[in-house]
Amino acid sequence: MFAAAASAFVLAGCGSPSKAPQAQRSSGEAAPQAAACPKGVPAGGKCLRGVDSAGAPYLIVMPERWSGVLVVHAHGGPALGEPKPERADEDIERWAVTVKAGHAWAGSVFRQGGVAVRSAAEDTERVRRIFVDHVAQPKRTLLHGQSWGASVAAKAAEMYAADAAKSPYDAVLLSSGVLAGGTRSYDFRLDLRVVYQYLCANHPKADEPQYPLWMGLPADSKLTRAELARRADECLGLRKPAAERSAEQARKLKTIVDVIRIPESSVLAHLNWATWHFQDIVRNRTGGRNPFDNERVRYSGSDNDAELNARVLRYRADPQAVAVFGADADLTGRIGVPVLTVHGINDPTAFVELQSKFRQTMEQGAGTKKLVQTYVDSREHSYLGEPIYPTLFDALLQWVERGDKPTPEGIASNCKGYEARFGAGCAFLPAYQPGPLDARVAPRG
Repeated sequence: MFAAAASAFVLAGCGSPSKAPQAQRSSGEAAPQAAACPKGVPAGGKCLRGVDSAGAPYLIVMPERWSGVLVVHAHGGPALGEPKPERADEDIERWAVTVKAGHAWAGSVFRQGGVAVRSAAEDTERVRRIFVDHVAQPKRTLLHGQSWGASVAAKAAEMYAADAAKSPYDAVLLSSGVLAGGTRSYDFRLDLRVVYQYLCANHPKADEPQYPLWMGLPADSKLTRAELARRADECLGLRKPAAERSAEQARKLKTIVDVIRIPESSVLAHLNWATWHFQDIVRNRTGGRNPFDNERVRYSGSDNDAELNARVLRYRADPQAVAVFGADADLTGRIGVPVLTVHGINDPTAFVELQSKFRQTMEQGAGTKKLVQTYVDSREHSYLGEPIYPTLFDALLQWVERGDKPTPEGIASNCKGYEARFGAGCAFLPAYQPGPLDARVAPRG
């Protein structure tokens, strides 16, 4: 049996686990089953699949030669609709570098689609317990969250790693993270909806049922992503080369780019998220109440700010909705183990300024003694470069094993040593510091 073989390898090659008493608690979960590995898993890797007791599919991958380190992965998104096991295949293909580095990888698909942070954190912890009970005892366990999954990982760290002495996780890596909490991270998407509607007046159209834009969409809406893309293209010329847009399309698109401060290439994606993700939040998380506010926002950057601010739709958040959404999706910063972050400075999906808000959150929670933030010269969101992640994993492991808190300068220097094995791609900017979130997203009142 693969689990027995893996356990034998740990005992023979990696020595005794560092946290056996905590990790040996039974999960009460069924054992995963050996399965064919999806595309991208390095040669010699072995895979296990299962569905946990809450209904979340998961995938576990063991490398041919195991370092003794388990990386528990929280994926980005969030996806909407029922969870699909294939999502884990996409994740391991992207994060195969974890296995190339010799580490085991375990990822949950989460039990439900939608913007539900706390339940996803629970699912993430559950797959760790399944690994410990049925696969092997890690020597060290790292928690890695990507994009929206970084907020899931941070929430999991608050729930399970607030006390370092009792934590099942040794350290946390948060990459390209949506880390300002749900009640701040999505403000700009309401801004996008109201500015887009002011300019385009087609989402909804005048002859369609009207609804408050914070709702995303009414429950009975039949709008499709293809139709929204068509409307956005009609108004803004998103599918056309710049030279083929009409003067009016170019003016409106420039207004959105300048006011909302997003690149034109990401306008449609954010418009989608401000539609269907907002619908999920309002329908399934806040009981139909509004968690978003732009009542006193002063918009700037258009060719006529006075007119824009006079005509744009305004909404006041419901305090109860804010409280409910915040309880699920906001962070406290109370994390008791080392936390390392990495972010592309020109990330078009999760603004780099979100890191400033996360630092403030950590300062108010556990403090910043266990926080190091790094930045990369990149416009990418989903993946920052092959040598980046092994560099950061090892920096965390050295911090845990030796007590050597890394520095951005040291990480940038060490990354070059990983390029021979993992390929070029080191682009750390050790001196970079992001501005405050309010400099990127208009403050609320």
